[in-house]
Amino acid sequence: MVLSISGVLLFGVIVFLFFRKDNLKLSHAIVCALFGFYLAGSAIAPGIEAGGATLANLIGNIPF
Repeated sequence: MVLSISGVLLFGVIVFLFFRKDNLKLSHAIVCALFGFYLAGSAIAPGIEAGGATLANLIGNIPF
C-alpha cells in the first residue's frame, strides 16, 4: 500500500510538472490517467506491481 501511494504521488507530481513546464495538454494527462486506470485492471497488473516492488526493494538496499 505504501508503495502504491508513493507511486501515485510521484507520477502525479511528474504529470503536474509536465503540465506546468512542458506544455502537457490536459487531454494528454486524461488519456494517461485512463490508460493507467485500465492497465491496473488488466491481467498484466500483478506483473507490473511485482516489478515495481522489486525495483523499490533494490533501490532501498543500496548503501549510501
